[in-house]
Amino acid sequence: MASLQTLFDLPWMRTLLGSLALLALAWLAGELCRRLLLRLLDGLARRTVWRWDDALLQHGAFRWLARLVPPLLVQYGIVLVPGVPAAVETVVGKAMLALVVLFVVQALGAVLSAADDLYRQTPAGRQRSIKGVVQLLKLGLFLTGALVVIAVVTGRQVGLLLSGVGALSAVLMLVFKDTILGFVASLQLSSNDLLRVGDWIEMPQLSADGEVIDIALHTVKVRNWDNTVTSIPSWRLIGDAYRNWRGMQESGGRRIKRALHIDAASVRFLDEAEIGRLSALRLLGDYLPSKAREVEHWNRALGEAAAVPANRRRLTNLGTFRAYAQAYLRQHPRIHRGMTCMVRQLDSGPQGIPLELYCFTATVAWAEYEGIQADIFEHLFALLPEFGLALYQQPSGQDVRAALASRAPVPVRVGALAEA
Repeated sequence: MASLQTLFDLPWMRTLLGSLALLALAWLAGELCRRLLLRLLDGLARRTVWRWDDALLQHGAFRWLARLVPPLLVQYGIVLVPGVPAAVETVVGKAMLALVVLFVVQALGAVLSAADDLYRQTPAGRQRSIKGVVQLLKLGLFLTGALVVIAVVTGRQVGLLLSGVGALSAVLMLVFKDTILGFVASLQLSSNDLLRVGDWIEMPQLSADGEVIDIALHTVKVRNWDNTVTSIPSWRLIGDAYRNWRGMQESGGRRIKRALHIDAASVRFLDEAEIGRLSALRLLGDYLPSKAREVEHWNRALGEAAAVPANRRRLTNLGTFRAYAQAYLRQHPRIHRGMTCMVRQLDSGPQGIPLELYCFTATVAWAEYEGIQADIFEHLFALLPEFGLALYQQPSGQDVRAALASRAPVPVRVGALAEA
């Protein structure tokens, strides 16, 4: 016992035991804060209807604050440990203060992340992202914390450090070039409402064609329709051209702009029998009688010149089919009534006479749009023979074989040649 008492009376032993006791107390206080305080806050957050406390817990803001307790106890308790040199107290105090600054910066960063999450849940947040601004604030926060830590450790004032940073501004501009460009681009995209999360954009030069899933400070992530993800630098969206389909999605209608290429050789005038047969079509019930009266009035005004067929106006199968297609689109239940709807004839060329359908569907859903478009053209393709029209199609290998087979030479018997 006397030897132990003598050992405990040694100055270095008292210093060692005091340091161990201080560290144990700091660890115990940190565990109590982490377990009891966080559990209490978690229970309160579940019972409240506020969402900000849930967001703060999710991002660990209170956890970082709970970690402040051990370094604060060590910083202010080191002076109570007997026999600690003043130089050691200074070093330990500066180290603990640096940890305090680090944990405070991390807690503030978690608060910014929680604010970003809460903002994205609002109607405005679903349209405009502030993630780039939040990331810039975090960057400034971490730089400020680093300057404070350096000032604490070195004992220099922050103003002197900032003056040194000013001398290195050219180097900093080079190092943070992408950050500066990304920040400026994020401000322009946000202020001008050029891009939102959920927009469908198309940027062929970067192989991007899909939905925007994230807008950050440096990059914009696009989930393509093949489920690949393309990361686009933010500044490229300001410097390069891209297509945003938001206007189409908000309008409620998606454009159909496709043509049927009619074989020019199948275009002709209609005779009386064909006009009577086509008048039975419901969609032409009003068009053909009124058009026939208009043509008759025109021809009657010609007088004797009407005796020459080339002078008279007559109905054509192509014009009648164009009127039918126009009426079919106007009565179609899945075609948008408030947008442009027409059937127009384009310049004829080597591929025949293009008859273009220009209209908008009443939905923007991709699968529904493709189904509506296919149904319309399949109906018109099948109805072309009723008007005596044919689609232009380049000859295929089967057409060539059929033509050659129809011109095959007739076999001649050798005996017949001998008799001749």
